[in-house]
Amino acid sequence: MNTTPLAALNHIPPHLHTIADYQKQAQLHLDAATWANLEGAAGDEYSLNNNLRAFADIQLLPRHLNTFAGANTQIQLLGEQYPHPIFLAPVAYQQLFHPQGEIATAQAAAALQAPMILSHLSTTSMSTLNQVSGAAKWFQLYWQGSRKAALDLIFQAQHYAYQAIVLTVDAPHMGIRDRERRAAFQLPAHIRAVYQSSVNTTPLKENQHPLFDGLMQQAATWEDIAWLLQHSPLPILLKGILHPADAQQAYQYGAHGIIVSNHGGRILDTAVSPIQILGTMRKILSHDFPILLDSGIRRGTDIFKALALGASAVLVGRPYIYGLAVAGALGAAHSIKLLKEEFEVTMALMGTSCIKQINSSYIYHQNS
Repeated sequence: MNTTPLAALNHIPPHLHTIADYQKQAQLHLDAATWANLEGAAGDEYSLNNNLRAFADIQLLPRHLNTFAGANTQIQLLGEQYPHPIFLAPVAYQQLFHPQGEIATAQAAAALQAPMILSHLSTTSMSTLNQVSGAAKWFQLYWQGSRKAALDLIFQAQHYAYQAIVLTVDAPHMGIRDRERRAAFQLPAHIRAVYQSSVNTTPLKENQHPLFDGLMQQAATWEDIAWLLQHSPLPILLKGILHPADAQQAYQYGAHGIIVSNHGGRILDTAVSPIQILGTMRKILSHDFPILLDSGIRRGTDIFKALALGASAVLVGRPYIYGLAVAGALGAAHSIKLLKEEFEVTMALMGTSCIKQINSSYIYHQNS
């Protein structure tokens, strides 16, 4: 399969200049229920809105008159070099948003050299995506009650040259998404996750709770994490970490990194915004321990702020899905390109010529 040629990005409609522009346009391409699924979040959506506001409230302190000889945006992560710190977050059921789904996303990822994290709830198989060349890929794993099932998927990812596993730990149960429920969202019959398997639960006794004694008994524990880390041939990062104690425990158990995330506000409403806790995470962990961040990134300045507060790289989800809904691979690629170019301009205007120069001294602290 051919990837999206960069030259084609010059033919994007002229009114699409920002992720916000794509957001408005995407709503016109999706039915109301699917839009509610994409845009909605848990409860009253305080976390969703706070994710955006928290970035906006951070002010930058630029430096000037620095040299830019040899400037670049390259990063080193898990022994690999990437041309920039923008990764594509795992997003489920992408054929909801465009008929080509994850194939189009992989083409966009390859064109912009943005590593793609394939969702466990992908509508496209790893073998099919391997026909798209040039995209670095990681695989997201949801724990489904079985160590063997988890390891089998990891070995499958290894077979198809995936570079890392992202184990999502913050969603043992789906969040209560009021906007979705009001829109009566249901997966269409033709949309299915190719790697989803039913969770086996033992029949409950009379006085047992259907959630705590049922589904939550299938959720991963730290003992499961330790076992998986011992047996996995691929590095494992834990996604959905928000508490500093969990971050320390992940490090102590030998996780290869963490992703500070509140799932885009979709799981637990009023959970802290990842950007608000990121600085604390970085202070208590080794300086070379990978910390990635997602939830709320919509601008290149947001990417800079995340790196300045300690992130090794960032994940974007809704932004590239907006582009996917508007124009398939081309739209997704253009969305990533917009963020990449905004980040490059921000680096230049902040007086930084490489990622290693970005640190908390570029963030304004009122009491400092």
